[in-house]
Amino acid sequence: MQGQGFHAQACYLAAQAAEKALKALVVATGVTPPHSHSLERLMELLDRQGLNVEPLRELRLKALTRMSSQTRYPQGDEAPADLFDAHDSEPALETATSVVGLATALLAG
Repeated sequence: MQGQGFHAQACYLAAQAAEKALKALVVATGVTPPHSHSLERLMELLDRQGLNVEPLRELRLKALTRMSSQTRYPQGDEAPADLFDAHDSEPALETATSVVGLATALLAG
């Protein structure tokens, strides 16, 4: 996606992947996940459930959370596609890959 210039879409999908991975962990703890796109909120919920979230605290979750809406809805008179480039999508994909990897490891036990 990055090579084709679909950076806003890459950022959105990265945010979605991270959110779904964290919500899978929430469900695995026996809790219904909140109706929220906030990765930080999901992380804090996992912390309260006793999961080790320290590796997640090192990631740029807040930036990825913002991308969930900023990549889908116009900001003023600019389309989302005009606001994101490789400097946004590359770290977003790296963060999402880390979140999914950590979630996978925790789910595997």
